Amino acid sequence: MTIIYNKKLRGWRFILFNLCLGLSHALVLFNAGAYIAMLPRVAGGLAIPPSFATWTQTDFMIGLALGFPVGNWLSRRIGEYRPFVWAFVIFALASTICAYSTSLYSFLAARIVLGFSGGMTLPLGQSLLLKEYPVRNKSIGIGVWSLFTLTPFTFGPPLGGWIADNLGWRWLFMFNIPVALTIGGIVGALLYRRGGKIIRHHFDSVGFVLLVIALGSFQTLLNQGNDRDWSNSFYLMGLLALTLISLIYWVIWELSVRHPFLDISLFGQRNFTIGVFILFIGFLSFQGLLSLLIVQLQLTLGYSSFLAGLVFLPMAIFAKPISGVFHEIVKHFDARLLASINLLGFAAVYFWLSRFDNQDSYAQLFWPKLLEGVCLGSFFVPLTALLLHGLPPERQWRAAELAGMIRIAAGAIGITFQGIVLYRRAPVHMTHFAETQTAFDARFDQTLAVFTTTGLSESAATLQIARLGQQQASIFGINDAFWIASCIFVGLSVLVWFADPTRQPHQRTLAQSLRRRLVILLTREV
Repeated sequence: MTIIYNKKLRGWRFILFNLCLGLSHALVLFNAGAYIAMLPRVAGGLAIPPSFATWTQTDFMIGLALGFPVGNWLSRRIGEYRPFVWAFVIFALASTICAYSTSLYSFLAARIVLGFSGGMTLPLGQSLLLKEYPVRNKSIGIGVWSLFTLTPFTFGPPLGGWIADNLGWRWLFMFNIPVALTIGGIVGALLYRRGGKIIRHHFDSVGFVLLVIALGSFQTLLNQGNDRDWSNSFYLMGLLALTLISLIYWVIWELSVRHPFLDISLFGQRNFTIGVFILFIGFLSFQGLLSLLIVQLQLTLGYSSFLAGLVFLPMAIFAKPISGVFHEIVKHFDARLLASINLLGFAAVYFWLSRFDNQDSYAQLFWPKLLEGVCLGSFFVPLTALLLHGLPPERQWRAAELAGMIRIAAGAIGITFQGIVLYRRAPVHMTHFAETQTAFDARFDQTLAVFTTTGLSESAATLQIARLGQQQASIFGINDAFWIASCIFVGLSVLVWFADPTRQPHQRTLAQSLRRRLVILLTREV
C-alpha cells in the first residue's frame, strides 16, 4: 500500500464522513441500549421464557467485548477502512437474520455475530475519524466522537421501548439493515484505495480461542444457572470446569507469547489492577441494575416498554455535560478523590432506589435517576486516569484496550448476576408474605373483605391477594439488589485509596492531552 493518508477529505466529503462515523458509533450503541427495553417482547415473540431472552443481550455483549480488541488488531495489520466496511456488511446480514428468525438459537447466534461485528467497528471508526483531522484539530474529532458515546445508550431504552410498542421489536433490526449498508457503502466510497501503515503483528489465535471458550462457557453457566439448579446439574459443573481450565491455560499462554491477544502483564501495575477491578465491578452493578429494573417494570408492574424505558431518560440530562467537565477537573485533582466521591454518589443513589415501594410513583424513580446520570457522567474519567497512571505512552493503548473489553464483558455478567439476586431474594419475601397473610391474621380478613365487596368470590379474592404478594415480593427483591449494590459501591470507594496517588502535570503537550482523552474514550465505549 503506497498511499498512506496523504490526501485528507475536505468540504462536504469531510462533513459526510464525520456524520457516517458518528452514526455508525450510535448504531452499535443503540443496539445495546434500546434492546434492553425490548426483552419481554422478544420473549413473547420467540415464545421463550424471559430468562432465555436475557441470553440474547448478554451474549451480544460478550460478542461486543471480543470484537473490540480484534478491531484494534485489524487496524494495525491491514488498515482501518476495509475491515470497517466489511464489519458493517456482516452487521447488516446478522440484523437480517435477527429480523426474520423464529428460533431462539438462530436468533441468538445472529445476535452474537451482530455484537462481534459491532465491537470491531468501535476502535476502527475512532481511528478512521481521527486520521482525517490535522494534529491541531484532533481535539475536535475527539469531541465529535465523544458526542455519540453516552447519548445512544441513555436515549436508547425509551426509543427502543417506543419501537417495540408501536412497530414491533423486529423493526430494530430492520432499521439496522439499510443504515449499516449505507454507512459501509459511503465510508468505502470516500476512502476507496486508501492505504495505511502496516504493523505486521502475528495474531494470537490460540489466546483468542481460549478467551472465547472461557468467556463463552462462563456466561453460559451464569445464563442457565437458575434454570438448571446450579450445583445439581452435571452440565453446569462441566461448564465451570471448562471455564477454569481454559482461563488458567489462557493466562499462562498470554504471559508466555511475544505478542499476546491481550496484555495481561498490565495487572502487575497496582493502579491498573485496582482501577480495572473498580471499573469491572462498578459497571457490572450499573448495567445489571439498569437491565433488571427496566425488565421488571414491564413483567412485574405492567409498564409498557416505552414507559419502562422512559424511566431512564433523566440520566441523559446530566450524563454528557458532566463527562465533558470532568475531562478538565481530573487535571487538577487526585483521581482517587474524584473516583471515591463518584462511587459514594452511586452508593447513595442505589440506597435511595432500594426504598422504592410504590409502583405508580414516577417521582420515586425520577430524582434518583437524575442523580445517577451525574454519577454516570463522572464515572469513567477519574477511573481511566487512575488505571493509566504510571504507564508509559506505548502501553496506554493496550491498557485501554484491555480495560474496555473487561468493562463490556462486565455489563453482560452484571445483567445475569442481578437476575440471580432477584431469583434468590424474591422467594424469601414471598415466604414472609405467606407467613403473615393467614386466616388467623386480621389484616388478611380485612383485605379479603375489600375484594369480596367488589364482586369477587372468596377463592378469586384469595388468588388476587396472592398475585399482589408476588408483585410485592418482586419489588422487595429488586430493592435488595439495589441495597447490595449500594454496599458494594461503599466498599469500592474505600478500595480506590489503596492505589498510588495520581500527580498529573499541569502543563502537557497537545499530543499528551489528546492521547489521554482518546484512551478515556476507548475505555467507556458502550
